[in-house]
Formats: sequence, structure tokens, C-alpha cells
Amino acid sequence: MKILLAPSETKKSGGKTPFRLESLLFASLTPHRKELLDAYQRIVDQGDMQVLSKMFGLKKESDIQAHCRNILASPAMKAIERYTGVAFDHLNYASLGNDAKHYVDTHVILHSNLFGFLRANDLIPEYRLKQGEAVGDIKVDAFYRKHGAPLMEAYLKNEEILDLRAGYYDKFYKPKHPYMTLKFLKEGKAVSHWAKAYRGLVLRAAAQAQVESLDDFLKLPIEGLRIEEIQTKGNKTEVIYAIAE
Repeated sequence: MKILLAPSETKKSGGKTPFRLESLLFASLTPHRKELLDAYQRIVDQGDMQVLSKMFGLKKESDIQAHCRNILASPAMKAIERYTGVAFDHLNYASLGNDAKHYVDTHVILHSNLFGFLRANDLIPEYRLKQGEAVGDIKVDAFYRKHGAPLMEAYLKNEEILDLRAGYYDKFYKPKHPYMTLKFLKEGKAVSHWAKAYRGLVLRAAAQAQVESLDDFLKLPIEGLRIEEIQTKGNKTEVIYAIAE
């Protein structure tokens, strides 16, 4: 079983390990990642604040300058620890026991807007790239769909898939064989921002329970949630949770 998870635009600073691009999931993607990173670095080095503001999704010049660094020479840390934001706050990886951390490390595949498909324990540097923004002439989602989606399909061929990503990341990769997604309702209406929080809580519960199948996942009690309905259309099964009052 593998769990797909979206990244966060916000990142934790720091790291102690040298970054090695070729160590990331799918070594055959290295030349393509290098092409994208070279384009990204050229834009950073040119220092055009207007272009960088758009690419980073930031307005203050001091915030923009804080992200102008040499990516390949920056220190790295686990991707699951690098990303911050609502889902990652509610997963609270740092507070998990060793077995649960190992579960996350070996079961979660992240979809980075810069590095593409990553294992949770792949080591990456700090970076900034607004979701949906191109890097120069490269449309990142289409770039990774072309070069990486076939690799993902082969990699997940014999796996059950729990997809906790936001819908945008279907542009990177959409499974062709059966997979499961989640939807969260409050007072009968789908939530957006808080869906991120519940995705983090769901992942935390799965890691603590060491869930290894979708059947076992459906039996997993998750505090504050109850299953309202399960809908299957084509190869997608959507579990609809009601958020407890």
C-alpha cells in the first residue's frame, strides 16, 4: 500500500546532509530534474524581483531574497520534515514513534512542485515554488506528467493506493488502476482548508495503526470523523467522511 500526499509551499529551513539529486525516487528522472533545476537556478541568479515574486508567490522583497540560494549546494533534510503547513502540522511527524515514522518513510509518496515524485524520506533542500507556476518556459505539472507519470504507474502497479493529495496533483499523475480518495463534509458541505488538516490526521492514524490495505484503512477509527458514504466510479473509490460536531 502506498499513500500519495501533496507538498506545502512553506518549508522548514536548515538541514545537515548534502543534497544529492540522484538519490531521489526514480534515478532515471535525474536528467529531467537537472533540466528543471537549472532553469529554476538561472531565474534565481538573474534576480528579477518581479519574475521571482510570481514564481515564489511572494510580494515582500525581503521574503523573496530569503529564497534566493544555490539549490544544489543547499543542505538537505527528509522531505516529510522539510514541508510545513496544515497537513504536516496535523501529521506531526516529529512526535510519532519510531515504527510510525518508518511507516510514513516507506509508504508515503510526495508530489513536489520542483522535484516531482519523492519518497517521504528522500532528502531535499529548502526551496520555494508557487503551486501551478511555470519555471521559465517549463510547465511543471505537464513536465512531470510526461517524464514521471509512467514511472509512477509502473512503481505502483502492485500497490493499493490511498490518494490524500489535492485534486490539482492529478495533473502530475492520476492512477490508472483502482485507488481511493477522501472527501470531508461539515454540515453537509465539503470543506477545503480543513481538508488539509484531516488528511494529516488520517495519515497519522494510518501510520500509528500500521495499515497495510484499504480494507483495513476503512475499519480504522479516526477521531472526529465518521464514514458517511462510499462511492465508486470507474477506478476511483471516494470515501466521504462527516466531521463530527
